[in-house]
Amino acid sequence: MNLVVVSNRVARASANEPMTGGLAAALLPVVEKSGAIWVGSSGRVRDGAQREPFAEIEELGAGALAMLDLPAAHYGGYYEGFANSALWPALHSRADLIRVSQDDYHSYREVNGFMARALMRFRKPDTAFWIQDYHFLALGAELRDLGVTQPIGFFLHTPWASPATMGCVPHNRELIEAMLAYDLIGFQTEEDRDNFLAYVKAELGLPITDGVVTSSRGASRCQVFPIGIDADLFAQQAQKAVAHPDVSRLRKSLNGEKLVIGVDRLDYSKGLINRVNAFERMLTSRPSLQRTVSLLQIATPSRGTIEAYGNLQGDLARLVSDVNGRLGEADWTPIRYLNKGFRQAVLAGLYRTAQVGLVTPLQDGMNLVAKEYVAAQNPIDPGVLVLSKFAGAANELDTALLVNPHDIESMARAIATALAMPLTERRMRWEVMMGKLRRGSVQSWFSDFVDALGAAHAAKGEAGNAAAAGEAPALKLAGGWSRRPPMAYGGAILQ
Repeated sequence: MNLVVVSNRVARASANEPMTGGLAAALLPVVEKSGAIWVGSSGRVRDGAQREPFAEIEELGAGALAMLDLPAAHYGGYYEGFANSALWPALHSRADLIRVSQDDYHSYREVNGFMARALMRFRKPDTAFWIQDYHFLALGAELRDLGVTQPIGFFLHTPWASPATMGCVPHNRELIEAMLAYDLIGFQTEEDRDNFLAYVKAELGLPITDGVVTSSRGASRCQVFPIGIDADLFAQQAQKAVAHPDVSRLRKSLNGEKLVIGVDRLDYSKGLINRVNAFERMLTSRPSLQRTVSLLQIATPSRGTIEAYGNLQGDLARLVSDVNGRLGEADWTPIRYLNKGFRQAVLAGLYRTAQVGLVTPLQDGMNLVAKEYVAAQNPIDPGVLVLSKFAGAANELDTALLVNPHDIESMARAIATALAMPLTERRMRWEVMMGKLRRGSVQSWFSDFVDALGAAHAAKGEAGNAAAAGEAPALKLAGGWSRRPPMAYGGAILQ
């Protein structure tokens, strides 16, 4: 099987780009070793009149990285518009933040169609396509409409919200009908899969048997594949990273203080305001902890042109300034707030330095920062993970201190508990979590999905042959258009 992996973001091993967990950080090592071709955006856009949009194709370990220039006329509506101002807030149960236009949806479908045609360059008889994340919900349908009969799978890195919330997304029926072109649809948690199937049953009225949805496109298997990391490799990186200059300077600056660390993209789903409020509450309710501990919050800016993100950046900066102004001393700053990203080689050392890892999203698909923090710890003297129960990682890392990020008081107590936890208990909790990380590695996630994709495609073919004389249940299509917008797709097929 020749595997083509597709995502909006890609990672370049040679670029040493900052990465705070997430899709790119997870895929990089397995693509390097598997020999897959990884196709994604170059980060540049190009006028549709130019016929060759690929910026470059380069080796990526045993595989290859193909970086595609997306069409300038539609990139904004696709990325900042529909993907991140409609799908992202809805998937994270924030339908109140949906802000999109009809043109944004058309652009989203334009880019999905453009990517489908670009992928035909890599199509061979034994090719399988594995599509990643919410940017490309409709890409499988576009590939099928181009005649692709090979296996096509999809994996969602975010949560999948309730049917009511997803019903707030414009054109939600058409998108979810398009998703049923995939042979295999993967989710991070059972709850995410169940929410998806509940929508399919309630809104589309399609039959579901043992997680398999039957539609006019055939059978689509819905399955759970919790994404992992290479825990042992990350542990090795963390041990080496302690000597990195950035980490050494941090350690020296602590002057005996304990460190709590948070590492996130600057995103409203991460619960950053609540986190800072909880840390402040801990310090004010337990004055003896003042001057003994500080919070290092790394918040990498993203999507700054979207109103909700710009508002968050301003609100968080003001809150941190207020806390530091009221509680700080000439020789002690309660919160060290950094608006920039770090390479994983540095982050691993920062995680290992911190006595407490604070990962408290309001909603998250998995959150690999939680897993990276655990893997980075010194086995002799490990730190404590304080983890939101609304992160997918909480299903596995259940010996972390699990918290409700909406409950500021309980979070404050949990941070204080973590700081005071005896070594014996810290080791016990860490060993259980580390064992689970090793068993649920990113390599296992990758191979399990690819194996399941092959099996789902084979089963779909067998079912299709057996039912050739019959008729598959028809989709209940909504008004308007379902598979293509009423406009010509831009961009040329790559040769």
